[in-house]
Amino acid sequence: MADDVPGASSGAGERYAVVALAASAGGITALGKVLGELPAGFGVPVLVVQHLDPRHETVIAEVLARRTALHVKLAEADEHLRPGTVYVAPPNRHLLAGPWGVVSLASTELVHFVRPSADLLFESVAGAYGSRAIACVLTGTGRDGAMGVAAVKSRGGTVIVQDPASAEFAGMPEAALTANPVDFVLPIDEIGLVIRGLIEARAK
Repeated sequence: MADDVPGASSGAGERYAVVALAASAGGITALGKVLGELPAGFGVPVLVVQHLDPRHETVIAEVLARRTALHVKLAEADEHLRPGTVYVAPPNRHLLAGPWGVVSLASTELVHFVRPSADLLFESVAGAYGSRAIACVLTGTGRDGAMGVAAVKSRGGTVIVQDPASAEFAGMPEAALTANPVDFVLPIDEIGLVIRGLIEARAK
């Protein structure tokens, strides 16, 4: 149960504890726009799944760090999540948020032909944080993330989906919208501002 985990809650008015973002094709640009709207001192950690080519080393953390005031790094197993830090799933590893705010990385089977999986990230965030989680699906091909946002909604969390009309690739946003009712459908230029506003509103 989410309520058994510190930081998780079923109370919709309590402070948010985590933001999870997922993207695939076109995602670097979209992630940069969202993260660029989040200020230094942002009050919660941000977890990111971006589908990457597992055959090559990635410089995604360095690229995104140039577009945001937040600290950006590749996630490491067993590290504790810290506010104001962006944790990016390494290539070919699933990124999971575990109890007590501890990161897990897994090399288990592909989900919808991909690893890392947005579905697994969102499901782990739903289980660990309940209504204190924000999950966001950005541009990408395929259906990854659709099952995960359903899990977040079922635990009382908040779901944001990029408006498919503003997405470079509409597959992931469209799949998320057909799978479950969501809280916000927004153009890419508004998503970061809304996330910031949600976090700040509940922090008061």
